Amino acid sequence: MNKKAQELAMHDKDTGSSEVQIALLTDKIETLSKHIKQFKKDKHSSIGLLRAVNRRKKLLDYLKKNKIDSYKNVLSKLNLRK
Repeated sequence: MNKKAQELAMHDKDTGSSEVQIALLTDKIETLSKHIKQFKKDKHSSIGLLRAVNRRKKLLDYLKKNKIDSYKNVLSKLNLRK
């Protein structure tokens, strides 16, 4: 688990909470974005990027609807939506 995900975790073994999943997806999205900039014809990875973005969007919508304070915390820690 990366550093940002550990900061957002509720406890030591937390891997399934929405906050941690969003942090892990953000890391994956950044990695895939760099890859796609280098290899523009890699359609398989671009589909994976779209899936990761959509999954993160759904998780952020869930947090916004149910846990607004956690939603704001995640946005500030991950530098999303300025």
